[in-house]
Amino acid sequence: MKRQKKIAVINDFSGYGRCSLTVSLPIISAMKIQCCAVPTAVLSNHTGYADYFFDDYTDKMKAYYMKWEKLGLKFDGIYTGFLGSEKQAKIVEDFIQRFADKNTVVTVDPAMADDGKTYATIDEKLCKEMKNLIPLADIITPNLTEACILTDTAYHENEYEIEEIEEIADKLAVMGAKKIVITGIVKGENIGNFICDGTKRKLLEYRVTGQSHAGTGDVFASVISADAVNGVDFEVSVRKAAEFVGKCVALSNEMEIPVQDGVCFEEILDLLM
Repeated sequence: MKRQKKIAVINDFSGYGRCSLTVSLPIISAMKIQCCAVPTAVLSNHTGYADYFFDDYTDKMKAYYMKWEKLGLKFDGIYTGFLGSEKQAKIVEDFIQRFADKNTVVTVDPAMADDGKTYATIDEKLCKEMKNLIPLADIITPNLTEACILTDTAYHENEYEIEEIEEIADKLAVMGAKKIVITGIVKGENIGNFICDGTKRKLLEYRVTGQSHAGTGDVFASVISADAVNGVDFEVSVRKAAEFVGKCVALSNEMEIPVQDGVCFEEILDLLM
């Protein structure tokens, strides 16, 4: 009997507002992989809303996954997303070192910033510690701002030339990144994703489909991590993930879904099956 593949996903759980684990669980499951959650925090809804309940799981995380180690659990993939502190980044590093072997595909989404600014909860210590996860990853999915932070590159508001993106990707590769996709690169009326996979470098451009919504990065990285475990070609996977996000955004705008509610991927989840 064929063994079902498993991905351990380290992220927060937000009960309302599609993001983090509530995005990864259904998407990875739809792609025929068991999604095993390691919660970093529990929230009533994500922090993009005016008010929210928040329970930090930092001090519980290691005790949680040490039971997995005691049980001898194994994973085909590890995917880590938004982290709340330097301490959580160190815990993730420990998790990867304990559970990843030569056959485990590790995807790191260094969710720290966007549009040239770090998120409110991100400090310099966390940014520095996030760099230590790069050589442990098989795939990293930073947006342009995050790629600049990781490589100590000054961010600017003007449209980036392809040579600038290549230089940033080179720096990430030197840091130990094996497969890189830098997302959110503005090119005129298009948005681009720059992929770097060994000697392959390419900018994949897409037409902007409407107003941006919360959680699209989680949708994108969930598809990438599941495809990687399923052995899908990296470029094919990036195109697939971007096209799926684009369709989700377009449909969500058509249905007038509030941006903080995320994208209504449930309506077209069957496209990933």
